[in-house]
Amino acid sequence: MIDFGLDKIAIIGAVALVVLGPEKLPRVARTVGHLMGKAQRYVAEVKAEVNRSIELEELQKMKSKVQEAARDVEQSIRRETDAATAAFNDVWKDGSESIDPLPPMYRHPGKKWRLKRGATPQWYKLKAGVRRNVQSGAARVARFRPPVR
Repeated sequence: MIDFGLDKIAIIGAVALVVLGPEKLPRVARTVGHLMGKAQRYVAEVKAEVNRSIELEELQKMKSKVQEAARDVEQSIRRETDAATAAFNDVWKDGSESIDPLPPMYRHPGKKWRLKRGATPQWYKLKAGVRRNVQSGAARVARFRPPVR
């Protein structure tokens, strides 16, 4: 921009005061200030737009680099997994030819795991007279009622 020092501004102000007069000088100064403000805002907008476009280009370049790197990683992983799968299949074919038929499948023992099992043996419960089967009161009365003669 044009370099204005304090002395140059004072000379321009004195010439403007003489040429325009004291009545019109404030209105002209206000108009010049508004025009200078608009010019500065326009320059700032242009600078911001240029910066945004530069940043956008940089981001697009970075995006393409990241996508290329991701493709390279994906291809290398795919190659390694294909090689490992081929090696596994070769070993599996070689091993399956020499093995006898498969052993029988696992069979669950079929225990009644839902039943509670106490630690006291059954023979002790019989000897001590511990009731194993719970009966209702009516069933006990009917069981121990003396026979009718």
